[in-house]
Amino acid sequence: MANQQLFLGIDCGTQGTKALILDTISGQVLGQGAAAHSMISGANGRREQDTQQWLDAFTQATHQALAAAGVDGQAILGIGVSGQQHGLVLLDEQGQVLRPAKLWCDTETTPENDRLLAHLGGEDGSLERLGVVIAPGYTVSKLLWTREQHPQVFERIARILLPHDFLNYWLTGRHCSEYGDASGTGYFNVRTRQWDVQLLQHIDPSGRLQAALPELIEAHRPVGRILPAIAEHLGINPKAVVASGGGDNMMGAIGTGNIQPGVITMSLGSSGTVYAYAAEPVVSPQPSVATFCSSSGGWLPLICTMNLTNATGAVRELLDLDIDAFNALVVQAPIGAEGVSMLPFLNGERVPALPHATGSLLGLTTTNLTRANLCRAVVEGTTFGLRYGLDLLRANGLQAQSIRLIGGGSKSPVWRQIVADIMDTTVICTEQSEAAALGAAIQAAWCHSGQQDGLAELCERCVKLDPASETRPVAAHVAASQQAYERYRQHVATL
Repeated sequence: MANQQLFLGIDCGTQGTKALILDTISGQVLGQGAAAHSMISGANGRREQDTQQWLDAFTQATHQALAAAGVDGQAILGIGVSGQQHGLVLLDEQGQVLRPAKLWCDTETTPENDRLLAHLGGEDGSLERLGVVIAPGYTVSKLLWTREQHPQVFERIARILLPHDFLNYWLTGRHCSEYGDASGTGYFNVRTRQWDVQLLQHIDPSGRLQAALPELIEAHRPVGRILPAIAEHLGINPKAVVASGGGDNMMGAIGTGNIQPGVITMSLGSSGTVYAYAAEPVVSPQPSVATFCSSSGGWLPLICTMNLTNATGAVRELLDLDIDAFNALVVQAPIGAEGVSMLPFLNGERVPALPHATGSLLGLTTTNLTRANLCRAVVEGTTFGLRYGLDLLRANGLQAQSIRLIGGGSKSPVWRQIVADIMDTTVICTEQSEAAALGAAIQAAWCHSGQQDGLAELCERCVKLDPASETRPVAAHVAASQQAYERYRQHVATL
């Protein structure tokens, strides 16, 4: 089968690991697999995972994808790994994991983050020094927390890795990181693309953390070849190249063809993200905008909202509705839900920046308190948060002709229309909804090719837009949505 070039893309997320097999000659995804992870939850917002689960899920999802594709694993030329960002994986001298990984959604380290932020001179100081404002989810506060809560673990730290770095280490035995995922650590300068060693010395003057940092590599550079024992375990070609990989948002950008200016990707998942490619590190003065590096050689200004399908899911559960019944009710209600507003901040919120906020329903009267208005209000409320973020990105100079939608929410034609109307921009879905796994496979092909400028051509071939999903804003809807959005902004202003 010389007319195929096969690559494995892996996306290790919070909920589970997805695998897909991509043929870069035809640009087709040939097969997919998935396996779930569970969470260790505790008091004070603790959210951790056992890293062995990632390895087991990686193996299971890969075997499934190979079987579904009906291909021989010996034909796989390369592997790319996308990982949940910010998570902390600590290894000892022997390469053994010291404790469960602390995740991006863990808020237990909020006090440590507050102290580190004060040390940096607040939000402005953090922006000036690092190009990002450190948040509790970032890796840096997890290091300070480990030092204070688990000193005996801290003493044994030999390597500090992010989730995707850890999977690359398992695959190749090499400790390294690339700029995109490193941007979310909080001890990396996004402008100069270097570790901020002084900040780690502030946490621990002994220099232990500095010595434990992985080597930084360029996005188009492979980490190395897969270890023979792991190749055998996965049923993969032992000559397969392992790509630099990246964070899930960086890989989602590649998997939606968002590698040059003019495209905006919007993900409607349990959290919502909006990001766009930038050729220069133009850091926004707005602390909510994270000017991360991309995993394709540029930058990826990004906003993230904490509440999206988790909020719509909560309302669906409350009213005992399946997805179709829920969508039917959303359509029944008029734009603006007859004055009902939901501020869906069930997890606190990052954009708008209200970490301690709770959710609220406003504007209820005896006549407008209906199931349809509640359903409409939660979809509008979550989408307004994304509009707020998109406005911040636009204020920083980003322009886009269209929005590429991914994530569970993008499968709903009703929601697509609401997004188009609220953003006043045409939206379209990519054919492959697993954008991060697809991006990882495309990046693997790029690293395998050795062509530094070959990424655009690969995206052209492998990222397919779904013309049937294209949704244009309706002028009358746009005006009504703008009014409802202004009402949302007034409610947020009172918080």
